[in-house]
Parts: sequence; structure tokens; C-alpha cells
Amino acid sequence: MDHLEALARIDQETLQPLAPRTDGEGRFPREVIQAMGQAGLLGLVSATAVGGQGLGLREAAQVVSRIAQTCPSTAMVVCMHYCATAVLEQQGPEAVRRAIAAGSHLSTLAFSEADSRSHFWAPTGTARANGDAVVLDARKSWVTSAFEADSYVWSSKPMAAEGASTLWLVGAKADGLSQPGHFDGLGLRGNASTPITAQGVRVKAGDRLGEDGKGFDTMMGVVLPWFTVLSAACSVGLMEGALSRAIGHVSQTRHLHLDSSLADLPTIRAYLARARIKTDMAQALLDDTVAAIGAGRADTMLRVLEVKAAAAETALEVTDIAMRVCGGAAFRKEAGIERLFRDARASSVMAPTSDVLYDFIGKAITGLPLF
Repeated sequence: MDHLEALARIDQETLQPLAPRTDGEGRFPREVIQAMGQAGLLGLVSATAVGGQGLGLREAAQVVSRIAQTCPSTAMVVCMHYCATAVLEQQGPEAVRRAIAAGSHLSTLAFSEADSRSHFWAPTGTARANGDAVVLDARKSWVTSAFEADSYVWSSKPMAAEGASTLWLVGAKADGLSQPGHFDGLGLRGNASTPITAQGVRVKAGDRLGEDGKGFDTMMGVVLPWFTVLSAACSVGLMEGALSRAIGHVSQTRHLHLDSSLADLPTIRAYLARARIKTDMAQALLDDTVAAIGAGRADTMLRVLEVKAAAAETALEVTDIAMRVCGGAAFRKEAGIERLFRDARASSVMAPTSDVLYDFIGKAITGLPLF
């Protein structure tokens, strides 16, 4: 059974039944994550040498996009896990890599901080030596899967070296980690995205991921491509989910006195056509971005910057169209459209935000340095 067949079974048996509860109660989708672990999907991008499937960014994007059609909250949990795994595959300890490959370990990123906001590449949290240990202090503003994941790929200012940041592997049960608040938001309500405060958290010097001061290089070279592609995949999947629900509604809903369906109205069809075109355009850019990364093309960084912003903004348009063509029916929870409409609001304001990416893109195409 390949990864998409395994995912289809999980979608049918676990994801679809739990998606309304995940959103309505703001409950972390633990059952889905466990099912994915058992099916080998948490180890999708782990190397075969440690027991993983050895697949790459293209397959990860397929998985995230498919999950997002049903539950974007779960899709974002998986997105962040794959991003963290990409770092750990290069710089993490073998025991953790094997646990991820075995489906028993969920990881995530802990980058954004209260003092640097969406500029995730510039942490203000510190790391200082204390005997044989390293002590971390920080105020992380948003961490997906906070206190649900087993580990965090954590950023800090360098200990001694020049550079913008250093990365660490931090266990989720480390003493000194606290959760100052819970999340009760508009969308992506079930992904346990909350702040984390670190006060005197002790880690081993060997828990450092890469060299001191070289975290920025990993953020830009590994995390940024993985995150923007998988975030875009989440947006594209979300669009597909909203569009398929809207098409189903207008095809089945009839005006009995006219003996016609809503799909018989040219205006409705025109709106759906626009949504279909926009979704396909976002998918085409996503596919081209993955191809650019794989081939090491000269325009790779431009595509990496473009894909998240384009998909995020397009998802706002497509979900708005789905709400419009379904009218009052779209406001009903059971239709599933208003949930995707709310979830679509998140990506454009998730670091790096669309506005930050627009500035980066503008710098890139005018020959200015990004940083």
C-alpha cells in the first residue's frame, strides 16, 4: 500500500469523522496522528536507513494537501512535523530519527517569538552555557502542536559565535517549559498552536542541531523551502475541499418550481469556473516550485517565496467564492464550508506573512539583498 492509499483509508475511517470535533472543540487530532504513525506516514520523509519511507518534499506536499481537504488543522500539524523532520534528518540524533520513522515521535518547529513576531529568523531567546549543560530562555509566540509534540526544533540567539541563530532539539517535557495560554481562535482551532515560555530550560550541549550561529543557514536552506511548499499545499488542499463541497451543493440543490438546480444558473457556474482556475493555478505554481527545488534551478528562491503567498491569498478568494455560491447553506456547520473558510484565513498571517513575502519577492526581482 503506497502513502496515498494508506492516507485514503485514514481519511475515511478517522479524519473525516473527527474533523468537526477537532474544529468545534479545538481538540488536538491525536487519533489521526496515531493512525498516521501506525501507517508509516509520520516517517514518510525519514531515511530508509533509520526505518522511514525515504520519500521527499513532493510526497509530503501530496499528503498535506490531501489532509487539508478534510481538516486543515491536522494538515498544519503534519506540515510542521515534516519541516522539523527535514532538519532532524540532517542534524538530529539517530534515536529520535528512528522514533519518527517508527511513527512514535511527533516533532514541530518552535521559531516565532514574542519580541520578533513574524520575523522568525531573528530569535531573541538566549542560550548560555552552565557547566556541562546549556540553559535556554525564550518567549515563543506560536508553536504548532505545543505540548502535544514530543520534541521541538528550537531557535535561540547564538551562544558565542557570530550569526543570527542557533538550533536545538528540545524535549517537550523539559523542566522549565510552560504554556502561558491556550488557543481559542477563528480557524485552525485544533492544531494546539499556543505560546511556550522557556525559563531556565536545561539541554545537553549535544542537543545542538548544527553549528553555533549557523541556525539561519538551516532556516533558509531547509526550513523555508519545506515550510512554504507545505503551507502552500495546505492552502491548495483547503481550496480543493471547499470547491468540491460547493460543487456538490449547487449540483444537488434544486428549485422544484423551476425543475432546475443551482448549477443551471450561469452566474453560479461562472463563479465556480473562477474558483477552479484559481485553484489549478495555485497547484501549478506548487508543482513548479517543487520541480525548481528538485532541479536546483536558478529561480528556486523566487518560487519558494512566491508559492506560500500565492496559495494563501488565492485560498481567501476560493473559499469566499464557495461561501457565496452556497449562500445561507454555507453557514451551516454540517456543510463543512465555513470551517474551511475560517481555516483559510490563517496562512496569509502566518510567518512569513504574505506581506513579508511580498517585500522579499520585490527585493528579489529588483536585485536587492533579502536581509
